[in-house]
This record gives sequence, C-alpha cells and structure tokens, in this order.
Amino acid sequence: MKSLNFKDKKVLVRVDFNVPLNEDGEVTDDTRIRRALPTINYILDQGGSVILMSHLGRPLSKLNEDGTINKSAFSLLNLKEHLNELLDNKVFFAEDCGGEESRKKAGALEPGQVLLLENTRFNKGEKQGDDAFAKKLADLADIFINDAFGAAHRAHASTTTIAKFFDKEHKAFGLLMQSELENGQKVLLEPKAPFVAIVGGAKVSDKIPLVRNLLDSTNDICIGGGMAYTFLAARGYEVGDSLVEQDKIEMASEILELAMERSTKIHLPMDSVIAEEFSPKANFKVTENTNIQSGWMGLDIGPKTISYFTDVILKAKTIVWNGPMGVFEFDACNKGTFAIAQAVAGATEEGAFSLVGGGDSVSAINKSGLSAKVSFVSTGGGAMLELLEGKTLPGVAAITE
Repeated sequence: MKSLNFKDKKVLVRVDFNVPLNEDGEVTDDTRIRRALPTINYILDQGGSVILMSHLGRPLSKLNEDGTINKSAFSLLNLKEHLNELLDNKVFFAEDCGGEESRKKAGALEPGQVLLLENTRFNKGEKQGDDAFAKKLADLADIFINDAFGAAHRAHASTTTIAKFFDKEHKAFGLLMQSELENGQKVLLEPKAPFVAIVGGAKVSDKIPLVRNLLDSTNDICIGGGMAYTFLAARGYEVGDSLVEQDKIEMASEILELAMERSTKIHLPMDSVIAEEFSPKANFKVTENTNIQSGWMGLDIGPKTISYFTDVILKAKTIVWNGPMGVFEFDACNKGTFAIAQAVAGATEEGAFSLVGGGDSVSAINKSGLSAKVSFVSTGGGAMLELLEGKTLPGVAAITE
C-alpha cells in the first residue's frame, strides 16, 4: 500500500466495521474500527480522500415483518459519530452504497475528507459477488484498498469481485490486512520450535481442517473446550453427558493416529470442571481424573489440566491459539480459558511469538486484560481460521493474483 501514490486520489477502502451495537445503536466494542485507523489516516496524510465501505450484521436474514430491511438496526449511520471522534475528522455519510447519493458525495470529496457508505449488505448483489454492484462501487474511486481481513474469506462483491476493476498499480492490501497476513504466515511458514497450538471450541467438526493442517508443523497440540470430549471418547474414556459428535469419533481417532506418526503430541484434558446441566446456576465440581460420570457434562478444563497445558505452553517458541478451553461465559467455567491466556502471555514475555485468532479466543484474551501481552491478536475469526487451515482466502487472492 505504501508504494502507491494517494495524492489527490479518491481511495475506496473496504474495512470490517462489523462491530457489536447495543439496543440504542451505540458501539460496544470498537476494536475493529480502531485497527483500521492507521490505513485511513495514512491515506489522508498522503493527500488522498477516503471512501469507506463495510457490512454490518446480516440485514437480509432479519427483515421486518413487511419484508423490508431493518435499516435502523443495521445502518452504518450508527457508526458515523463514533468514527468522527476516532478520526477527529468530519465523516460524510451516503444513505446508499454505490447509488446516486454515493456517486454525488464521492465526486465532491476533497483531499483529506472521509465518506462512509451505507451497509454493503443492504444490496443483494453483495453476498452474490455481483459484477454490476461491484462495478458501481469501483466507479467511485481511483484506487481500491482491501483492509477487511475479517471478511477476506468471503467472495463478496465488495471484498473480491471489485478488485478485478482495478489494475495492480491501483489496488493493494491495507495496513491491517497486511499485518494479519504477515503474522499468519509466521506461524504457517516459519514457526520456531517448539511450536504449540491450543485449539478449543465446542465442536470437533469446526476444527478438523485446522488440526489436520497443524499436524504438519506443530510439536504439541493442546485440545480443550467441548471438542476435547469427542477425542477423549475416541480414546475410550467415559465422558458422561459431555458434548460428543458421535459421527466424528472415528475421525478423531484417525487424527490421533496421524499425530503419532508425525511425532506431534496431542494433549487432552486430565480432569474437567463438570456440571449436571448446561447452566451458570448448575451444580459444579471437578473430576478426580479424565473420566466423567453419567449425568454430568464437562464444561471446562480442570486444575490438573491447567497445570499440564501451562507447562507445555511455557516451553513454546511459537504459539497459535484458536478457541476457548470451556464455557468461559459462565463464571464457574472461565478459569481454564483465562489460565491459558496467562500462560500464553507468560510464554510471550519469555520470547515466544504468539498469535490469538478466532472470535471467542480473542474475546477471552481481551476480557483477561492480556491482549497487549501477546504478539498479535487477529480481527478475523473465520478468516484467520481458514488461513491457518491452509486455505486461499478469496479477498486475498483478488489482490495478489
């Protein structure tokens, strides 16, 4: 991006402003907006004007009763004043995306000014990767910058299709996107050993491609969360009423065998925090060993496992963490996830490179107050997961190919 000349140019920047809002339409977590500011400010400092486009939520899947879009809930107008404050710059707003108002306001932009377009997903052509919609957006600007890593795994009009309307001298990654890719490549292509992966979350089926891909490069994989119980069942342990994907037990067994063949150690829970029901008000206790009695379900890793996983993590030189160790939304089940966050921060302090990627693990590292003590926290949940799985992201290929 820094090789391009932005002076007196209109620059269309795809950002990921898909941020949470409260009932009053106020931003409750502006992390993604803040992470896009360096790209926006760089273009403005170089004498360009910026046209921002983003999606927000899934408006077409939550229509009003009369079939119309609930614009008040999903409008990017909700972000305008907050963006004004963060940029310390007046932000203009277009009530359409690629329509007549967009064209007029983009045409009138002066260097140093910012225009925010309405939600890209108000247009059906967005998710369809529609050429006509992408061309309308492309016609607004001289240069296209994709800084929306969180949407890079979607082949949508504003993330992928649009790039074909700009030649290589007039399109590039934004600073956030570039940073995301560079840090992802550090763990994929040049990890220092020992390389430890921490994988959690509810379902094995969501993480099988990730675990398979990591088998080729990691020395150790610590598995927690609900998905651990499918692996424990595959090893013959009693798992009670824990979440188990019965149709994935055989696949879990295959992964365990592959790990042995490739000298990768897979570490599973030695004990668990269990409950009689899935509720924050349930009766909780810790198992004495790996087995879980009937009528009880595992909802977090136990103290023995925390100590065991921590020892593995503290020896690492490269760490990737995707997914929590338990139901960390419940106070009784958050100790495992927060302890792992502490261990990752501790290893980082000792010189390890650590990447935290995936919505829930990012939320956990933020809630633990340790996000500044790891090497890199990704803004892209599904995108980082697919990158670590070894997949080509459409939004990336559109710029590089």
